[in-house]
Amino acid sequence: MLRELSIRNLAVIEHVSVSFAEGFHVLTGETGAGKSILIDALSLVIGGRGAADIVRYGCEKAEIEALFEPPAGHPVREVLESLGIEAEPDEPIVVRRELSVQGKSVTRVNGRIVNLSMLREIGECLVNIHGQHEHQSLLKTERHLEWLDAYAGGRLADLKREYQEIYRRYTETRNKLRELEDASRQNMQMLDLYKFQLAEIDDARLKPGEDEALQDERRRLAHAERIMQNASEAYELIYGNAGLDALARAISRLEDIRKYDAPAIEPLLEQLQSAYYQAEDAAYQLRDYRERIEFDPERLAEIEDRLDLIGGLKRKYGERIEDILEYRAKIADAIDKMENRDEHLERLREEERKLREQAQRLALGLSEQRRLAADRLAKEIESELKELQMERTTFKVQLDQPAGEDGAPKLAPHGIDEAVFLFSANPGEPPKPLAKIASGGEMSRIMLALKTVFAAIDGVPVLVFDEVDTGVSGRAAQAIAEKMSKLSRRCQVFAITHLPQVACMADHHYGIRKQTLGERTSTTVEPLQGIGRVEELARMLGGVEVTDMTRHHAREMLDLAERKKGA
Repeated sequence: MLRELSIRNLAVIEHVSVSFAEGFHVLTGETGAGKSILIDALSLVIGGRGAADIVRYGCEKAEIEALFEPPAGHPVREVLESLGIEAEPDEPIVVRRELSVQGKSVTRVNGRIVNLSMLREIGECLVNIHGQHEHQSLLKTERHLEWLDAYAGGRLADLKREYQEIYRRYTETRNKLRELEDASRQNMQMLDLYKFQLAEIDDARLKPGEDEALQDERRRLAHAERIMQNASEAYELIYGNAGLDALARAISRLEDIRKYDAPAIEPLLEQLQSAYYQAEDAAYQLRDYRERIEFDPERLAEIEDRLDLIGGLKRKYGERIEDILEYRAKIADAIDKMENRDEHLERLREEERKLREQAQRLALGLSEQRRLAADRLAKEIESELKELQMERTTFKVQLDQPAGEDGAPKLAPHGIDEAVFLFSANPGEPPKPLAKIASGGEMSRIMLALKTVFAAIDGVPVLVFDEVDTGVSGRAAQAIAEKMSKLSRRCQVFAITHLPQVACMADHHYGIRKQTLGERTSTTVEPLQGIGRVEELARMLGGVEVTDMTRHHAREMLDLAERKKGA
């Protein structure tokens, strides 16, 4: 659940800090008071895109911070672990986001900086926001199959993953087959060129890293004389009178005085003796190195020729020997396909056929699972709609299977099915697509019914409804309020509303007010209880003027709501 929400310098909000509890929360206030800004803030916290103009005028940045307390074992814990964010099993999750006037955004989850994609992954597990216009997604038939599959879950999800893997392999094989079938005469004419290039690369007998080794050897041979001179001089300096002999004499002098001051001299003597042995060893190694140095003009010429050959191949086929060898493998495969085209075609056709049959079999299994789930979902939605004062409606999930070019059901990434939600508001009328017959009020209730059904499936602990009761009134509004109240027993529910029927059913009521101090306007959020809540409901009932009658009516609504919630 969402426990705390703190907002600073966001739009007309200067600073607001609100605490929340379990149950059903409503936010009310005059139009333009800033109710939706709270929802916008929550949307930013779960990964929504923010713009620079959302920062309060005259401020450098906006800050939003939210504290969530998900239940033990909630899927968000696994998401946090997969993203490398440490959190104890019972530890709250703190999300903090900053938006600057320059348009930059910084987000932290439990103190660790995350990017927007990571934040969205976390946010999807914590909050589900249903806005005023989200019911339009109901009109997008491509979403209907997605919702049906989410509802089916379990067995269907496993079967769908298996199908999608086979479908991926099928499409890859089909694409390879098409590429080979489309090979033109022009491609066949490339065979001679590829053979020439392959022979040229093979004749070179390239080895990875060979060019670097040759360059090192060339450098040594080209400077052999200078290397010999300097190595000899270094050997003479170490082994001659100025080197080891001087160290030996110094050691002898210290050994002579050691008996007079051993504690001070012995460490120095050890250092000099060690230096002597190291210098002597270095001298022997220098002598051996000098004796190995040779100037070989013929070998240098061979290296130059070899490097010229490799350089020519690099200009043609790649910047590195590894790139040349990679190109060689590519053209060798192309030659094989051209020379053995018929064999490859037959092998790919057989592989495509087997994968297609396997995909079709899995797709039929998917379709059967979907039909079973479609019937269950339709019944659940109808049951929820009856509770929302739509007793005589019919809801149906229609599954179609578009045919492909061969007349068989067409394979697609999701299977062979297309789902369409059908709806009929009046008995005797056949169900039709939602886009053709559902009103705004009906759409709101259908979406609420869907949210109610899916709340038990997706496990999201916070549901937010931003004026979803727009377009309804009277008994329908009361039904929506009761449904939200019932839903809040399973998860934390927030609703922005203008309807007193909804507001009176809330467990927690917050009033949103806009006030002007001096030249600046700011929004405040105040928990409403007792008289304050009665006054707010009376305002919602009476409009501009609040009378004793509207106050009395407001008290009656609250009393009735308490009885309904206790029933």
